[in-house]
Amino acid sequence: MSHSFNQAIFREYDIRGTFNKTFLITDAYEIGLRFATILQEKHKSPLVCVCRDGRLSSPDLTNALIQGLREAGANVLDIGLGPTPMLYYSTKITPAVAGIMVTGSHNPSDDNGLKLTLKEIPFFGQQIQDLKKVIPIKSQILGSLEFIDVREQYIDRLLIDCPKQPLKKLKIAWDCGNGAAGEIIELLTERLDNHSILLNTTIDGTFPAHHPDPTVEENLTQLRDEVNSHYCDIGIAFDGDGDRIGVIDGQGRILWGDQLLCLLAEDVLGHNPGAKIIGDIKSSQALFDYIEHLNGIPIMAKTGHSNIKMLIKETGAVLAGEMSGHIFFADNYYGFDDAIYAAVRLLGFLETQSQSLNDLYDALPKYYNTPEIRIPCIEEDKFNIVNKIQSDLEKQGANVIAIDGVRVKTDTGWWLVRASNTQSLLIIRCEAYMQDQLPILINHMKSCVAPYINLDGLDL
Repeated sequence: MSHSFNQAIFREYDIRGTFNKTFLITDAYEIGLRFATILQEKHKSPLVCVCRDGRLSSPDLTNALIQGLREAGANVLDIGLGPTPMLYYSTKITPAVAGIMVTGSHNPSDDNGLKLTLKEIPFFGQQIQDLKKVIPIKSQILGSLEFIDVREQYIDRLLIDCPKQPLKKLKIAWDCGNGAAGEIIELLTERLDNHSILLNTTIDGTFPAHHPDPTVEENLTQLRDEVNSHYCDIGIAFDGDGDRIGVIDGQGRILWGDQLLCLLAEDVLGHNPGAKIIGDIKSSQALFDYIEHLNGIPIMAKTGHSNIKMLIKETGAVLAGEMSGHIFFADNYYGFDDAIYAAVRLLGFLETQSQSLNDLYDALPKYYNTPEIRIPCIEEDKFNIVNKIQSDLEKQGANVIAIDGVRVKTDTGWWLVRASNTQSLLIIRCEAYMQDQLPILINHMKSCVAPYINLDGLDL
């Protein structure tokens, strides 16, 4: 008897839904069966790493997933509880051909899901959609299960690119948001020769302190208060599964993903002159201009960690990042998004600078932009709406970049509307080169978008 899934759980980059409503324990079991069946086509008795975040539903989902994998003949390395980048790391240092992370990432606490990856490339897009069509083949021999602990190895690897004797002795506030990075940050900071203040490192799937999404400013309030009250040099936050970073300077100002990438580009291009660096389509034009100023080669990419990993492989880029805080190093590291490693590299860069992070922030090129505006939209409608807006713009002869939604370029700046691939949202952002031009851009955006989206009450 074929299994019936809720179709909405199959996203662009992962499988995700509300536990026991749209995403069930039996779904996790079925995905395990089907994913292992796919792997068996190329690998006899494939080895798969499995990791889970701290959500309350993750243990039961993990057990069901592992059972499905094993019944289809896959051997499983269970690396336990930890952040998504530790799962990625485990696939690099073991003979595993794939990995699965049980996580709801930055979604609400009652959500959960699966991030799947192959050893060398991500598993996403049509591959995820095709899982629905796979006829699972059970093996006559149950796959093996081994529990391994890679925490110390992972931390050792993180520390390779950390200054051995830092001179600045930075004061750092870390906010793990009760997410899956908490234990690793506790272990890591014990070995860092800096003064660290730890917040919310206890892994708790109810997220009692605040929601673990560092791209939402209100979720950084506690970190900002800690930085201010203890006169910290920097505050660092992580999302629920540790693959996205949030950063504030000593004055409590947020460095968004594109601003952070400007600093990291300076560091990476110092060691790799003329290298390619990727920013996503939501990033400020200031990022792409700054990379050129540093004699690097900027590349604009579709948003999405899977898209960017593929583009890194295709282009040979040594660094990439998104507004959302996914940062990818491919110079001395593996090219996957690891917020903890990004934090280590950022601290290493700050050690080499005569200026403080506050001063570096002040010196960054800045244009005048709105924050990322998130507008709720019916899941089934969001892509159609963007397509209609794009069609209207093309009929008007607008200068449109359509690699991911529509980014409309004008002489005074740009605006973007795109459908989120992870949530039932439309994303809007506007940026002008001069402050007095921003309202004009916003009005242009509104005139093009309003026929399809209710913008009433939009705070712009």
